Amino acid sequence: MCNPLLMNFLDGRLYKGVLKNICAPGLNCWSCPATVLACPIGAIQAIGGSMQFNVSLYALGFVLLIGLLIGRAVCGYLCPFGLIQELLYRLPTPKLNLPRGAIYMKYVVLIVFVFALPIIWTNRVGMGAPTFCEYICPAGTLEAGLPMVITHPEFRAVLGNLFALKVTILLIVLIGSAMVERFYCRVLCPLGALYGLMNRISIYRLKFDGAKCVACGRCGRSCPMSIEPTADQNSIECVRCGRCTTICPKRALEFKGDE
Repeated sequence: MCNPLLMNFLDGRLYKGVLKNICAPGLNCWSCPATVLACPIGAIQAIGGSMQFNVSLYALGFVLLIGLLIGRAVCGYLCPFGLIQELLYRLPTPKLNLPRGAIYMKYVVLIVFVFALPIIWTNRVGMGAPTFCEYICPAGTLEAGLPMVITHPEFRAVLGNLFALKVTILLIVLIGSAMVERFYCRVLCPLGALYGLMNRISIYRLKFDGAKCVACGRCGRSCPMSIEPTADQNSIECVRCGRCTTICPKRALEFKGDE
């Protein structure tokens, strides 16, 4: 849906038409050759880093509206980088448990790299850098940075420490995703952090019928985000993947619109 122009990967062309003014629901780099939409995190930083220090009401409002409607279901079904993580976790690698406190790192990334630094860390003319995109975003490195370097020889001549840093972060995320389910979603993604904050008030939400539950524990064991659905149906970590509703033998869990 977000990346229909797959042939652009062959020569590194970028679509720059009118659709680039519209945000994708998931994390998807503006500079990806295949994409026709913009990244909401990039848009929020671009406006925040302007000389007027404005807030991108469109981009932030778009994220909040999507979050109000479906919460983190975007992470479960619409984010290209989420699909990549799902595929990596299927590889026959050792699997690890993530320390519980690690999930809060993405909120630090959101506050510091998306909101604060683009406003505080400015150049001589008062312009701030999109610090998350520039220094961290592994989706941007995979979807845009590497394809552009491969297809544009002139870019290779100017590669430096920043590109090495981005590739290192990407490798850590890819290896982590093969060993910890949804590693990037759980640890680093600022967009997932924003959507997660809307989970408890979103219209599309998980409902639990305690009268049907037989306490078999299958739902908790199946959850890719290590949540216990019967105890916290609308956790800020829930990506609405639906595994718990599918595996429940008594249909005690189901997704519904708010009633």
